Amino acid sequence: MSGMTDTLPPLPAAAAAQLDDQTVHVWHLGYRRALGRLPLLRILAAYLGVDADELQLTQDAHGRPRLDPRHGTALDFNWSHSGDHALVAIARGIAPGVDVERRRARPRALALARRFFDAAETAALAALPVGARDDAFLTLWTAKEALLKAHGRGIGYGLQRLRVAAPPQPLQLLRFDGEDVGAWQLQRLDLAPELVAALAWRGSPRKVRAATLLADIE
Repeated sequence: MSGMTDTLPPLPAAAAAQLDDQTVHVWHLGYRRALGRLPLLRILAAYLGVDADELQLTQDAHGRPRLDPRHGTALDFNWSHSGDHALVAIARGIAPGVDVERRRARPRALALARRFFDAAETAALAALPVGARDDAFLTLWTAKEALLKAHGRGIGYGLQRLRVAAPPQPLQLLRFDGEDVGAWQLQRLDLAPELVAALAWRGSPRKVRAATLLADIE
């Protein structure tokens, strides 16, 4: 587990000056599909001190979006959206991974777990009361996605390649094929009652600082 979550200044430009090698910044944004990547670009532009229309993103070999090298290599980011919510994680010196899902009924949770999860995770979900199963499934799903996004290979690498402790146990990475589990940080993000989210990175513990900005970013 990583450090405690703290709050950010409400304006990204002010928060940008406080990003250092000991912190990860997480922004909870409003999202509309028609906007595409614009909310992400506006946050990144505030951190870089440029206009959003000047930003260029590229993709690596595994489809992970990255800043074009012309913007420098010190800043890395990741983002995720679900419904009308989005999260953006920003850090220096590490590659963060973030994932968010809306809380809602998941009638196929066990079927999906049997198909994509580690057997021990599936057994832990099956042992839970039905009323607790949906949240537990989403906790595992977002944690695994965040880890795989931070790893760089994404969900296509295989959700079954890692095992996460299932609720009601504390969130913890237990196995990651080919990786030193102790080198990874994993944290649940409690940003809104209707959301389940997780943040992960490979590296030493850092303080996570978060803010909610549901209005359009100027």
